[in-house]
Amino acid sequence: MVDKSEKFNWLVRVGYFSRAILYSVLGLIALTRVGQISEGTNGIFKAVEDFPAGTPILWLMVLGLVAYALFRFCSPLFDIENEGSDAMGWGKRIGHTGSAIGHLALAYSAYKFATTSGGGSGEGAQDAASGVLSFELGGVVLGILGITFFLAAVSQAKKSLTGSFMNRISASAPDATRLLGGVGFMARAIVYTVIGWSLFKVGFMSAGSEQIKTLGDAVASLAGQGIVFTLVPIGLLVFGLFSLILARYRIIPDLGENGRVPAYRT
Repeated sequence: MVDKSEKFNWLVRVGYFSRAILYSVLGLIALTRVGQISEGTNGIFKAVEDFPAGTPILWLMVLGLVAYALFRFCSPLFDIENEGSDAMGWGKRIGHTGSAIGHLALAYSAYKFATTSGGGSGEGAQDAASGVLSFELGGVVLGILGITFFLAAVSQAKKSLTGSFMNRISASAPDATRLLGGVGFMARAIVYTVIGWSLFKVGFMSAGSEQIKTLGDAVASLAGQGIVFTLVPIGLLVFGLFSLILARYRIIPDLGENGRVPAYRT
């Protein structure tokens, strides 16, 4: 059962704030520190670690990213966003599952940096993938996870083009919210496609687990793609600003009295 208290509300808002930090830093280092973005996700958290009060910020990100992941897991479990149970609704809910798993992985990376200098080996995703592949049907699991990222990418692109995300944002939000969200969601759709393809290859095409790409790795892999490598980081930086707006103006759904039907705060 989802906690409907104000504590849950604020945890989700901290999650959006953490996401704002994550994507803003990712966009900035991709634009200004090409060498550091080549380190993938490690480069993001190294940059945060170097901030004044970097370690407390990392702990805030751990808390926020876990909270955001749990919020996203509520979609497939309880349909908290009222997506429905038809094929399109389940597609969106499965996409939310991929987002939740991805943000849990990011929270773990932030945790490693918060507790150890340098964050360890930085190969957590690849190590985890190797562990999954060691099990029977492990490749199928990774391949299906890749498909969830493809579905999430389609959902992100659709949000960018239709502006449907505005239905869950307060009317008091800044006028530029629609533009910022449209640009940010399209950039994230590209990154999710890269991540999904890496998982699909490892799961169904026998590629090595070292091919798995995390958020930072996906952006780094676009180096050498000309204008795309410039536009995507700009879009991710914009998505960070958009996430900051969401931290304040996102309408956080409650579960209804029957435990499943959401009722939106107004």
